[in-house]
Amino acid sequence: MATKSRISLLAAITVAASCSLEACTAGHASARAKATSTVDHWGTFYGKARPGGDDTRLRPAAMSVPGRVVGIGTSNSTDYALLRNGKLYAWGQGSHGQLGDGRFNDSLTKAVRVRFPAGVKIKSIPTDVMPFDSALAIDSTGHVWGWGFNCGGELCLGHPRAYARPVRLPFTQVTAAAGASDHAIYDAGGKLYACGTNAFGELGDGSFTTSYVPVRVRNLNGARVATLVASYGNSGALLKNGSYFDWGLDSRGQLGNGTTGRSADRPVKVSLPGRVRLASLGGSLGNNGQTLVELTNGKLLAWGSNADGQLGNGTTGNEPLPLRVAVPAGVTYRSLATSGATSYAISTTGAVYAWGASSQGQVGAGTRANVLTPVKVASDAVAISATATDVEAWIR
Repeated sequence: MATKSRISLLAAITVAASCSLEACTAGHASARAKATSTVDHWGTFYGKARPGGDDTRLRPAAMSVPGRVVGIGTSNSTDYALLRNGKLYAWGQGSHGQLGDGRFNDSLTKAVRVRFPAGVKIKSIPTDVMPFDSALAIDSTGHVWGWGFNCGGELCLGHPRAYARPVRLPFTQVTAAAGASDHAIYDAGGKLYACGTNAFGELGDGSFTTSYVPVRVRNLNGARVATLVASYGNSGALLKNGSYFDWGLDSRGQLGNGTTGRSADRPVKVSLPGRVRLASLGGSLGNNGQTLVELTNGKLLAWGSNADGQLGNGTTGNEPLPLRVAVPAGVTYRSLATSGATSYAISTTGAVYAWGASSQGQVGAGTRANVLTPVKVASDAVAISATATDVEAWIR
C-alpha cells in the first residue's frame, strides 16, 4: 500500500508539473501574442510597379509587426516600423533593395527585418520622409544609415550605387534626416548637409549642381533645427525657435513667399503669423508640391499646389502665400503629413483625417475620387507618414 501511495503521489506531482508547464507556456504564448503592434497601410506602393497594381488599398489595411512600435516612416514604395528594441521592419516593394534585408524582392503582405550589422540599435527614422526607393535610419550612437536605390547619390557616399543592406553614411552626431525623390538633408553636429540631385536648388547650397558628397546648406549656419522635411524638388527646416524655411522648386508657389516659378537655391524664411509647431512637405512631381504647418496656437496654414484639393480649403486653386485652413468643428490636430497630392492630420483623440487626391486610394475613404475637405478615415492613431501615394499610420 505504501508503494502504491508513493506511485500515486509521484503521478499527481507529475500531472501538476505538466499542468503548470502548460499554463506557463500558454502564458508566454499570450505574452508573445500581445507583444505585437498594428500599423495601417493604404494607397499604392509607387516605385517599380505601375500605379494601380494589386497592392492598392482603398481603405486602411492592418500590418502586424513583432514588437512595440515607437516610430514609422515611408518611402514611395515602402513602409517602415521602428520597434522599441531598436529593430526596424519594412514591407512593400524591394526592387532596389529598399527593404534592407539583403534581397531585391517585394514583400507586400509580410514585414521583414532590416539587416543592420550586429550591435547597431536604431533610435529614430524620418517620418517626413525618405527618398525615392531608398531609406534612412539614425542609430543610438548618432550615426545615420542608408540603403536602397540611391539614384541621385542622396546617401552621400560619392556615387549613385544601390544597396540592399544598410551602410553607414559619412556623418556623426546626427539628430535629424529627411529626403525625397533623389535628394536628402542631414543635421549632423548642429550643421545642415545635403546630397543628391539639385535641379531646383533643393540642396540649398547656393547652386543647382548635383552632388554625390555632402555640401553645406546655406543661410542656416548656427540654426537649431527641430524637424527636417522634404518632397520632390524641395527641402524644409523647422527651427526650434518656431521659424520655418523652404527651398527648392517653386512651380506652384511651394516656397510660400508669394512667387511662382522662381526656385530658390538656398533656404528662404516663410512669413507666418506665429511660431510653427508642426510642418510637412508634400509633392511627388514637378507640377505639384505643397506645405502644411500648424502654429503653436493651433491654427493650420497651407500653401503651394492645390489642383487636387490637397490644401483642404474646399477649392482647387494654387496658393503662393500661406492660407489659413479651417479644421472640422470641435477637432484639434496634433500631427500632420502630406504626400504627393494628399494631406493628412491626426486629431488629439487619434482620429485620422484625409483630403486631396485619391486616384490610388490614398485618401483611405474607399474611393478613387478626390476629396476637397477633410474626411475621417481611421481611429486610434499615434503617427502618420505619407509619400507619393503610399500612406502608413501607427495604430495604438
